[in-house]
Amino acid sequence: MSETAAELTPAATVVFLDSGVGGLPYMAAYRAASRSSRLVYVADRANFPYGEKSADEVSQRIAGVVSRVISRIGPAVIVIACNTASVTALGHLRARFDIPFIGVVPAVKPAALVTRNRRIGVLATQRTVDDPYVADLIRRFADGCHVQLVPAPDLIDRIESGTIDGSGLDGILEQPVRSLHAARVDTVVLGCTHFVHIEAAISRALGDGIRVVDSVDGVVRQTRRVLENVSPPNPANVQTLSVDSLFITGVDDRTERLYRGFSSAFSLHFSGAL
Repeated sequence: MSETAAELTPAATVVFLDSGVGGLPYMAAYRAASRSSRLVYVADRANFPYGEKSADEVSQRIAGVVSRVISRIGPAVIVIACNTASVTALGHLRARFDIPFIGVVPAVKPAALVTRNRRIGVLATQRTVDDPYVADLIRRFADGCHVQLVPAPDLIDRIESGTIDGSGLDGILEQPVRSLHAARVDTVVLGCTHFVHIEAAISRALGDGIRVVDSVDGVVRQTRRVLENVSPPNPANVQTLSVDSLFITGVDDRTERLYRGFSSAFSLHFSGAL
């Protein structure tokens, strides 16, 4: 029997937040693993892309969105489904808000466990590539490996414009793939959540013998663990949602058309502006 608004409590609500569509595969994977939660996806299009902003800008802007999410939706857990936002703003968010946050960071540790030649590539935003947090991840979990960091902002823009099936990406993939081949990597980390949409296309472009690693399964497991141990939030003054929903910030006609399509593709109700 389907849940109704009356049956649903805010304790069951999990929010996935990104500047765009990057977190949708994470939300879909969580939904497949756990049907006990109401899911809300928030695309902070008003501040897209996080990967081209300073760390302070990302922290300040995402905190403003999180404040609205908490006051309007009252989630039990928020998944920051963006590598850039996680590596730059997660500490700030945890210090400011009394709610559990799950971060998404490049899967350097899993990559270091499976690489055969100790040569790893990381595809990410420029902000993630430059962040000291990533350098620390490499130092802690991939010591002794050569790690090639490759920014791919054009790829992110193409995915955000609606190319989530991997079609027509050969030209944009050419330069980052060339850099990864030149570094002789045998394992590539998808260090931007957007790239999970086109993981199959990236794998084809890299060719046989190169493993592609993402953080989806780890984030799903951690979210389920955290949700088992949280107390129900205060239900007063929050919106009760009867279906899994998608909200956006920075709404215009083109963005609304795009995100109505994304909502349909991921079985979400398009709920408009947050």
